[in-house]
Amino acid sequence: MMNVQYIYVNLPVKDIPKTKEFWTNLGFGINEEISNENAVCVNLNENMYVMFLTEEFFQTFSERPVPNGDTTQVLVAIGMSSREEVDNVVNAAMANGATQHEEAQDHGWMYQNSFWDINGHGWNVMFTDISQMPTQ
Repeated sequence: MMNVQYIYVNLPVKDIPKTKEFWTNLGFGINEEISNENAVCVNLNENMYVMFLTEEFFQTFSERPVPNGDTTQVLVAIGMSSREEVDNVVNAAMANGATQHEEAQDHGWMYQNSFWDINGHGWNVMFTDISQMPTQ
């Protein structure tokens, strides 16, 4: 079985400074060593990163067109350690210009809330308690 050491998700954006400010305001760290005018690296944790790349720089990695913002190419799901953290992240996102993706959902064993960030990328933020997961 393969063992992935790190994950870097690359997403196109129009404005690096605004994107950096948005994610910093949500409480996430920035890896300044690999951030510059073309990219900002947001640390989700010690092994997961999101590279927000200017559309022009993003285009150097793919011959496919950059989505124009009204299409969904990917929904990123991130797991938090509590329901409170889920709501804190989503509330901070909304306070910093994000829009609600869908209302919070409580399934007992899983709680999730979601938003569209300032660049139109979808984020599902969730907390799961596997011990409470139904067996059926």
